[in-house]
Amino acid sequence: MDVSLGMSMINQDNSIKEAAKASDAADEQLVVLALKDDRYYEIIVERYEPKLRRYVPRFIHCSDADAQDIIQDVFINAYRNLNGFDTDLKFSSWLYRIAHNEAVSHLRRLSARPTIIMEDETFEALASELNTETEVGNKLEGIKLHAAIGRLDEKYRDVIVLRYLEEKSYDEISDILRKPSGSVSSLITRAKRILLKELKKNAIIE
Repeated sequence: MDVSLGMSMINQDNSIKEAAKASDAADEQLVVLALKDDRYYEIIVERYEPKLRRYVPRFIHCSDADAQDIIQDVFINAYRNLNGFDTDLKFSSWLYRIAHNEAVSHLRRLSARPTIIMEDETFEALASELNTETEVGNKLEGIKLHAAIGRLDEKYRDVIVLRYLEEKSYDEISDILRKPSGSVSSLITRAKRILLKELKKNAIIE
């Protein structure tokens, strides 16, 4: 290949990426562009890989290597199905749905249950929702809420993880799990009730 031609192509690659980044193009716009030029899909990957690197290990507490394999499969599957994405919908919810399904499939292959990883602020937010923040106080570090969430039925665990770890809205969770918003609300309410009951059963709160 002619060196000048090669440099021109590299510069064109960089200009495409920089233009998209500089314009802060919406995900849905990038999808349309990626269907015509693969290089735009690289921008989508760069935009969402850090988020999925956080989400997948926190959801199923897998190794870095397993997380990387899952995330790679997510982007491959998303690319293969990109033509079927409805650009009137939210791309992030669509991608998270694929990531969720891949993570769950990984667990099922291992016949394992997830160990949920939660930061202190997530503990506090969930404790507040459960109305236990005054009773639990500084015991938040000691309670086995990680394990309690891991023992939830999948339908309850999914909504708790998406709502409190990923801070997704009810509408986003509805899109990710393909459940009506009303059902999502009911599942979250029931999940919190189950968690509260378990905390009381284990004498963590009165």
